[in-house]
Formats: sequence, C-alpha cells, structure tokens
Amino acid sequence: MALTAIALNCTLKKSGGEKSSTDRMIELIAGELKKHDVTLSETIRLADHDVFPGVQSDEGPGDAWPELRRRILDADVLILGTPVWMGQMSSIAKRVLERMDAFLSETDEQGRTPAYGKVAVCAVVGNEDGAHHISATVFQALNDVGWTVPAAAACYWVGEAMGSTDFIDLPQVPEKVQQTATMLASNTAHLAQLLATAYPGVKQG
Repeated sequence: MALTAIALNCTLKKSGGEKSSTDRMIELIAGELKKHDVTLSETIRLADHDVFPGVQSDEGPGDAWPELRRRILDADVLILGTPVWMGQMSSIAKRVLERMDAFLSETDEQGRTPAYGKVAVCAVVGNEDGAHHISATVFQALNDVGWTVPAAAACYWVGEAMGSTDFIDLPQVPEKVQQTATMLASNTAHLAQLLATAYPGVKQG
C-alpha cells in the first residue's frame, strides 16, 4: 500500500533566505522513506505561516493552523524537524505541539484522537547538545495526543559545541547518521503499514 508523509520544518528561518540544515535532515529521511514506498507530499516551513498561539484547532480569523492541520492529518507519517536552540527545540516546534493539544478534545466515539493510526518521527540538527532531550519531549507530546512512535524514531546530528559548521555544510552525511535514517525509515514504513488497520479504541460512554 502506498503511503504518504508530510514534514514540518520548524526552523526559525523563513523561505527565500539562508538554507536550512533542518531541510537537509528532512530530505535525508524522506529519501530513505521513498525506498519503502512512502512518498513525501510536502515540507511545510512553519515560519512562513501565521500560526497563532493557543491550544484550539482554530484560533480565529487569520490563523493558518486549521489548513495546515488538515494537510498534516491527510498524511500517514509526520516528520517533525527542528533545530536545537539553547539546548531545546525551536519555539515554532513547541507551538506545533501546543496546537495539537486540541486533539485531546476531538476524539471519536471510540475515544480515538485524529492522530490515531498515524506515525510520527523526529529530525533534529544543531551545533550544541540537546537532541536526546528534544526527541524525548517531542515524542511524549506526540504520543499523548495520539501519534504512534516507531522504534529508533529520531534521526539527529549535533556539531561541535559553539562550533560554526552546520549540518547543511557537511560535504557528506556522516555514516552513523545515514544508518540511523535508514533504520528509522524501515521501522516507520513497517509500522505505518500495520496501522492501516486503525486502533480499535474503546467505546465511550
């Protein structure tokens, strides 16, 4: 069965400016997923969109989130990509998670949120430590609202502390990063295929 993925690039940079290392990591993962018939439908750079703060699926006129939410939920796999800033995920990535909190009040008659039956992975890049902390925080939040996280679901690269080399500047992808992306893609595609038969949930009421 053909599957689709969507990527959220939570860099702080808008399109048209400096290239994003987060994009390079997303492209690496997308390339590996393609080998398992999972096609990346699009990469959304959140900095280009006016996503309002809040914890509802629609925060009123001008909020870009409702349409982005629809596109995210149309896909089988979510790639959440974020740079490391001050040892943490970007503020944009945090906002994405906050907006998904609304899923908890949008369950169906079986208690399933809109993310049930969908798979999520994490892409992290930066010039400082923080990748493990970020992936742990991201996965806990995504799992809370219904996403399923496969084994080895985080692919990351962190450079020398306070260094000037970014992931996008590397002449080639480090072997260990490539191996991680390959395993992530295999596990993700396998799990997404299994979840084509959705979780049964539990009858409410």
